[in-house]
Amino acid sequence: MSGAVHFRRSGYLALFLMAFSGMAAAQTGNFELELNTSADVPEGCRLTFVATNNTTADLKQASYEMALFGKDNVYAMGVIFEFGELPQSKTRVVQFDLPETKCGDVTRILVNNPDKCETAKGGSDICMKGLTASSRVQSISFGL
Repeated sequence: MSGAVHFRRSGYLALFLMAFSGMAAAQTGNFELELNTSADVPEGCRLTFVATNNTTADLKQASYEMALFGKDNVYAMGVIFEFGELPQSKTRVVQFDLPETKCGDVTRILVNNPDKCETAKGGSDICMKGLTASSRVQSISFGL
């Protein structure tokens, strides 16, 4: 019988530790940008990003200056993607169209700098300081 009680307590401890580690992972202090999909549309190339604000602040404005590269990793153009307002612990899907561009012509996207990064307290470095970038699109690498 004491073995069952000990197991039950261990079970509660395990549940507590799992819940606590989940909360810690959810608030890692980073800002995640994921290139989720790319699709050719009549207007050009549509890029879909998933942005997640795991920082400790509500972002009133978040936008990034990015460099796009084509075949042979040659610079093709610079763009500014505006992700808008992202409250703390919020995930948002945002799409951008690259006019007169085929998705197959884009091979790499590099985050150069934040264009705007504002919290309720004003400008902040949080958008670049904790930024992580990843891509689910096999044909387009996306990073810092």
